[in-house]
Amino acid sequence: MGKKSGDGLRDLLRVAPGEKIDLAAYDCGATYGRQKDKGEAELTANLAHLTDLQERIYAEAKHAVLIVLQGIDAAGKDGTITVIAGAFNPQGTQVTSFKEPTPQELAHDFLWRVHAAVPGKREIGIFNRSHYEQVLIVRVHNIEPEDVWRRHYGEIRDWERMLTDSGVTILKFFLAIDKDTQRQRFQDRVDDPTKRWKFSSTDLPERRLWNQYQAAFEEMLTETSTDYAPWYLIPSNHNWLRNLAISEIVAEEIDELNPQYPEPAAGIVGMKIV
Repeated sequence: MGKKSGDGLRDLLRVAPGEKIDLAAYDCGATYGRQKDKGEAELTANLAHLTDLQERIYAEAKHAVLIVLQGIDAAGKDGTITVIAGAFNPQGTQVTSFKEPTPQELAHDFLWRVHAAVPGKREIGIFNRSHYEQVLIVRVHNIEPEDVWRRHYGEIRDWERMLTDSGVTILKFFLAIDKDTQRQRFQDRVDDPTKRWKFSSTDLPERRLWNQYQAAFEEMLTETSTDYAPWYLIPSNHNWLRNLAISEIVAEEIDELNPQYPEPAAGIVGMKIV
């Protein structure tokens, strides 16, 4: 991606606006010099920092943070949510999974159901899949004509611009795995009685569309990574590196918001409770 190895993960993994992405050439198993044993300790520290930051976000009530997770089946979206959301107080966190649209949702524009789930001030929202399905599954399965789904790139950029202008910090993570890793994860689900519920009859037909999805992902990353709402391309063959990278990036981004506890009301400091 044209980055220097000495850069931090946030700089290394950020997709520059207009950057051409070739997922076939991307190393989904890259670790960027990080080591698993040290990485696990770093993750623990990052999560503790996120717990503190989220409390400050909630107390200050000035900022909203939206974390968007996209990736092919078995890329690790659910696992990422378990780890990252686990650092947050549920009172100030909302996780939204976007499934097949309901008849009511289909009666509106594609952003209608998504906008309703955007976090408000003092909240952190996590999207498991998102509005980007409109340029992914819609494209791969020919649900809309090409001239229609291509128009969505600009609509998404404009919408995200509006959100960021309104005070929402958008952090978008694409979880990249290679085809053999997906095969192994599917096999693990089939072999493990506690994971079989996660395997769907539609998984294998979707897997046969691997190349079509890769092309859609590449164009999505190129067309919709912006200065105000960048994509981060996360190598996700290794769960520990995926979790470390996302926790580090989210913590750094929220740190820059500099959330502070509000000043107490007059008369509270020094008050004696009887």
